[in-house]
Amino acid sequence: MPEPSSPSVARVPVEERLFSLVLALVATETGLTKNEILSTVQGYRQRYRPGGDNASLERQFERDKDDIRDLGIPMETVESPGEQGNNQLLRYRISKGDYDLPADITFSAQEITLLGLAATVWRQGSLSAESQRALLKLRSLGIPSDDPVIGYAPRLRTRESSFEPLRTALERHATVTFTYLKPGDAAPRVRSVSPLALVQHRGRWHLYGIDNDLGARRTFLLARIVGTPRSTSRTFALPEGGGFADRALAELDALWHSQRATVRVVPGSDAETRLSKRPGSSSDLGGVLTLHYTDVDILADELASFGPEVEALSPGDLRAAVIKRLTMLVNAHISADAEADDATRPEKEEA
Repeated sequence: MPEPSSPSVARVPVEERLFSLVLALVATETGLTKNEILSTVQGYRQRYRPGGDNASLERQFERDKDDIRDLGIPMETVESPGEQGNNQLLRYRISKGDYDLPADITFSAQEITLLGLAATVWRQGSLSAESQRALLKLRSLGIPSDDPVIGYAPRLRTRESSFEPLRTALERHATVTFTYLKPGDAAPRVRSVSPLALVQHRGRWHLYGIDNDLGARRTFLLARIVGTPRSTSRTFALPEGGGFADRALAELDALWHSQRATVRVVPGSDAETRLSKRPGSSSDLGGVLTLHYTDVDILADELASFGPEVEALSPGDLRAAVIKRLTMLVNAHISADAEADDATRPEKEEA
């Protein structure tokens, strides 16, 4: 019988592999051998076979070396003392002195965060060689250990499939239609919207526009759009005043500041660690946190994911929403266990 196939290995994006390789080589003064790189660096180690055939992985490393040098990053090789000519013991490194910015150019922690954010946003579009070089160099900069901002650098993502169709319609001033599932509705409903702005607030993308059925401006969460929005042939004139993105963000900020929730967390738990770091959060000595939020259903999803580590206290609709989610989870487990018991129970013999 044929041998069972090995489990598939999750693919690591090439930019993540190159980034990990650059950081590893910058971080070492003596350099790393090829075997050390292949067995330890993210993007290689997942496919490395100790004592096995790693020929394809070595060819990938050779291509990556060329890509890094094409980006203008000074990778060099160093022969091991007493082992001149032994290619297997060659050590690779990136001299930090050659790769550092000039001494008279410095960035604050906040400036590095903003530069990293800008480079990440640019990477979502057409990534030129210049932007690749900038991103890799920025991310290799050191931050003092008492202010590790790089570890918490924000990222803008446009994973919702509706983003690009909406952006195109926004540029053309074209009315769009899409199916939108509002929490509490039994089924999604088709909306006709004249888009005015796409904004990101607290890590989530929103569409701000005129709901043509209601004749009023509304904000729609992209994550609740079902399917792909469709542009119509009908265009519209922008309302007077402009500043639609600023207006949308101001309304979302006002909503976020006005809505507060109180939750009780288990001391030392993951829930306490994560929730206490939310912007604007505060706590008392009894383990009760006060949180700001924009959408009660999104917050309920987050709180329910912590299970018994957190209890929603107020407002009442938040507490009810969390209880509903946990009850559904319990019922789903009960149903799954019942189905498993039925599957393993022997059938009764016919008389």
